[in-house]
Amino acid sequence: MKYVVVLGDGMADLPLEELGGMTPLEYAKTPCMDCLAAAGEIGTVHTIPDGMAPGSDTANLSVLGYDPKQYYSGRSPLEALSIGVDMKPEDVSLRCNLVTLTEEEEKFEDKKILDHSSGEISTEDAAVLLEAVKKELETDTYQFYVGTSYRHLLIWQQGQVLELSQPHDVLGQAIGQYLPQDGMLRKMMKRSYEILVNHPINVKRKEQGLHPANSCWFWGAGTRPSLSSFQEKTGLKGAMVSAVDLLKGIAAGASMKVVLVEGANGGLHTNYRGKAQAAVDVLAEEQYDFVYVHVEAPDEMGHQGSVEKKVQAIQFLDEQVIAPIKEGLEQAGEDFRMLVMPDHPTPISIRTHTRDDVPYLLFDSSAPQKNTWKYNEREAAESGRHILKGCEMIDYLIQK
Repeated sequence: MKYVVVLGDGMADLPLEELGGMTPLEYAKTPCMDCLAAAGEIGTVHTIPDGMAPGSDTANLSVLGYDPKQYYSGRSPLEALSIGVDMKPEDVSLRCNLVTLTEEEEKFEDKKILDHSSGEISTEDAAVLLEAVKKELETDTYQFYVGTSYRHLLIWQQGQVLELSQPHDVLGQAIGQYLPQDGMLRKMMKRSYEILVNHPINVKRKEQGLHPANSCWFWGAGTRPSLSSFQEKTGLKGAMVSAVDLLKGIAAGASMKVVLVEGANGGLHTNYRGKAQAAVDVLAEEQYDFVYVHVEAPDEMGHQGSVEKKVQAIQFLDEQVIAPIKEGLEQAGEDFRMLVMPDHPTPISIRTHTRDDVPYLLFDSSAPQKNTWKYNEREAAESGRHILKGCEMIDYLIQK
């Protein structure tokens, strides 16, 4: 038996008037997911423990079977694992987003966050911009590391774990009240804007009608994590397919294989089919019996507030990831159990995460069922099946 999780990040949503009262998942054309639902099981699951922030860090740990209340030490340290940063116990890691701030306000504190991802800037352009920041701001105490796209890293030696605001939570708002209380972090963010606002790459981006990556934004502080081995925990040797450093970091911490896919960038036009093929290929290897395929695009489109693009991302997921994995495993003659679900909702109406229950779809090729379900939030809730703790989902998948 092979086991697959396909995680559509932020895929769940709320009913939208422009979609006739349907959610993007309910509105999207998803024939493969609906086919699996009709032959499988749907329900809801609570992925975010009470009292914890609704983020992809806590939620994906939960889906992989790691109780965030026990294992979570901050988002950025998980990304540090992916980048290969050797954190000391006293180090603090912070996410360093390259964001788009409004430029017309004179005072830095009056500027607003237009885009938490700087228009899904390429890693190549972001690396050049971060190098300009490093050249002026890096010291023995503060070191910058390049990640993927807009997502980068700051290591603060002998630092403090501070409460810091997530940029996608304050879109369109004046940033003053959300800046770090720590004077040095605040000073570096302000100086990063001065360094980047007229950088040639950003001048060119504005000429092309793209959002400039004109400031660093620090958040997600934490200390070095310690995860137990996924294989020891579940008995399965697993692999991770994702473009996002957070997920690759979780995999590294759990001693899972990280599969890199060319053209996978975490955006709307990521290499979906490449991810699907990578999943099929790794499961064809005798020693691997579990793969986790993470797709970031629905979450990014939710943060952007784009109904059309979120629907498109969900349709791409169905057509170019789930269907090819199903077909590939069937052609290989493999029995498999597939779990499809989001980690958390990212409702378009608020452009950030919520802690609401999410719908899951579980299909077992060796024991197909016959029902009339389609996969969406409404029907999952109507099914009456509910899993209270997200960290129990993985055991339910593998029937442990």
